Amino acid sequence: MNFKVNPIFIKVSSSILDIIKNFNTSGVVFGNGQRNTIRLFDLDGRTINIKSFKIPNLINVFVYKYFRKSKARRSFEYAVILLEKGIGTPEPIAFLENFNGLGLKDSYYVSEHLVTELTYRELVEISDYPDHENILRQFTKFSFDLHQKGIEFLDHSPGNTLIKKGLDNKYEFFLVDLNRMNFHESMNFEQRMNNLRRLTDKEEMIEVMSNEYSKLYKEKTEAEIFEKMWQDTLEFQEKFTRKQRLKKKLKFWKS
Repeated sequence: MNFKVNPIFIKVSSSILDIIKNFNTSGVVFGNGQRNTIRLFDLDGRTINIKSFKIPNLINVFVYKYFRKSKARRSFEYAVILLEKGIGTPEPIAFLENFNGLGLKDSYYVSEHLVTELTYRELVEISDYPDHENILRQFTKFSFDLHQKGIEFLDHSPGNTLIKKGLDNKYEFFLVDLNRMNFHESMNFEQRMNNLRRLTDKEEMIEVMSNEYSKLYKEKTEAEIFEKMWQDTLEFQEKFTRKQRLKKKLKFWKS
């Protein structure tokens, strides 16, 4: 077993370990759990969020023991890096990996549970969401800040940014689902635009985002930013649609 706790929570490490050991029989299920299972628990009056990652396939069981860090460990370590760089994410608390003779058996990531008003997804699905354009522009500034700090969040998709409203129509943004990231000294234009391709298929939202991004990124014009952002979005949507069609065909033949 490999168990690591954030020094802030070292005094309750035994309680955290006990909660993880009883993960399957206690806690409150959070979300749909299609791939991984998330449960909420009480830790000394504080709600914590524990993600149990799907048991890896036979190859990854071996890979995650000898060649690559587990998703739980990466989530914890990346959360620490994000906070050091001034990027919002729920406070990382701990991670645990269980191994057997073959390799990684199961793994867990423990973090603070944040309650927020919305995610980016609501902006995509509800066009008249209150203060929509202001939130979208602030989100674009947040994404620009990620890029300026060399953070390539590979799962930068609608459900993975929590948004919390503060005072004077200011918003805070928190990244979740952290196990896939790259960190660079700097990011070029292509990397930046490619990183935004999964967020929305709505052209009017891309127009607002490209307008706001152009105010901060002076190397390209607004027109160039829009063209690239929209092109990358369309290419992603086309690939995604093809992939979904293929999945349906495979499910049909399996049935």
